[in-house]
Amino acid sequence: MPAFTDTTSVLERHLLLQLGDRIKRLRKAQNFSTVEMAKRVGISRTTLASVEAGDPAPTMGTYLRVMSVLGVAGDLALLASDTFQPPPANSAAASSKRTRPQVQVMVTTDPSRHQAQDLQSMALHKEAIRMIHEDPALLGRTQEMLRRWRSQGDSRSDSLWSEWETILANQSWRKALGRTRRAQELRQASPLPAILPDALRQDVLAQIQALKKGVVIGDQE
Repeated sequence: MPAFTDTTSVLERHLLLQLGDRIKRLRKAQNFSTVEMAKRVGISRTTLASVEAGDPAPTMGTYLRVMSVLGVAGDLALLASDTFQPPPANSAAASSKRTRPQVQVMVTTDPSRHQAQDLQSMALHKEAIRMIHEDPALLGRTQEMLRRWRSQGDSRSDSLWSEWETILANQSWRKALGRTRRAQELRQASPLPAILPDALRQDVLAQIQALKKGVVIGDQE
C-alpha cells in the first residue's frame, strides 16, 4: 500500500495554496502592505508570508485572524454553521421534510500556471522528507547520490547541487519547499525524489491526474 496518506494529499495542499493566493490577492486589492497587514493581524511578516503561501504550519486561528482583517471571515463562519452540517437531533430542522441542501465544489488545477507540476514536485519532496525522518539512513544515501552527481563533471545544475549539499547537511528543508523561483529551481535539480518507491510515485501521479480532470468535494448521489 502506498505510504502517501490522505492527511498529506495533493488535494489538500492545492486547497491551501488556493486559499493563500486568495488572501494575497485580497490584501493587495485593499492596498495593505505586508508590514501593515502583519501589524493589523498581530503576526510577523514571516507568518503572513507563510499564510499567503498556503503553508499548513500556521494555525487555523492565524488564518482566521488574517481573513477577519480582510473581511472574509464569513467564509469560515459558513463551515461552522448549520448550513453544511446536520441539524441537532430532535430539533425542528431535523424533523423537517425538506431535504438538506447539497453543495458540491469542483476543484481543478490551472494549467496556465503549471500548478499541477508544482504540486507534484512539492508532494514528492514532502514524502521524501517524511521518509528521511522515519529512516535517517536515507539521508546518507541521498548525500552519496548527490556526491556522485557532482563528481561526474561540470553541470549547469552544480550551483543548485552545492546548495542541496547544505540543505541535506542541515536538513533545512524549507529552502526547497517554498513557492519562490529559487525553491522551484532547487526542486528541479533535487536528489530527493530518487529515494521514493515507485508505488508512492504512482500514487502521487494518480492524485495529480485526478486534479487535472477535476475533483468533486461535497455531497454526491
